[in-house]
Amino acid sequence: MRPAGLRLASADPHRAGRRYGVGVEEIDRIIVALLSGDGRMSFTELAKQTGLSVSAAHQRVRRLEQSGVIKGYAALCSADEIGLPLTAFISIKPFDAAAPDDVPQRLEPIAAIEACHSVAGDENYILKVRVASPAALEDLLQEIRGVAGASTRTTIVLSTPYENRPPAIP
Repeated sequence: MRPAGLRLASADPHRAGRRYGVGVEEIDRIIVALLSGDGRMSFTELAKQTGLSVSAAHQRVRRLEQSGVIKGYAALCSADEIGLPLTAFISIKPFDAAAPDDVPQRLEPIAAIEACHSVAGDENYILKVRVASPAALEDLLQEIRGVAGASTRTTIVLSTPYENRPPAIP
């Protein structure tokens, strides 16, 4: 049984070697898609939607967790409600291109940084940050510049129509 709206990758063996994530079986892809949409789904509901027994669904989820396909479960919080209404993306470029590239490790202790992405282009990294106010963003930028030894370019988010969407699993 395939959940409504879930499209699966082609079973064409000639294309299989070129697909990302080819090591995951079709039923496991369905399980991952369902849990990505609702991480609190019960094993009973998961079994019903996949056509597996509850025991088989439980075993597959545990195997997906142990193999690292499912990395964990998290509560998605309202940034506004927890006092962090300002979201920004900060692009950083180290002053010294010849210096060791350990910027992610140096920035890791800064709690306001939600994500750090290595990127191609003019900058080396793009950070997603959440702070309480413009003044807090200004303080954070100074801290990032000092810790990373880098110049920054900041984009402030005005609104977020959607985020944290489940991945489109082939």
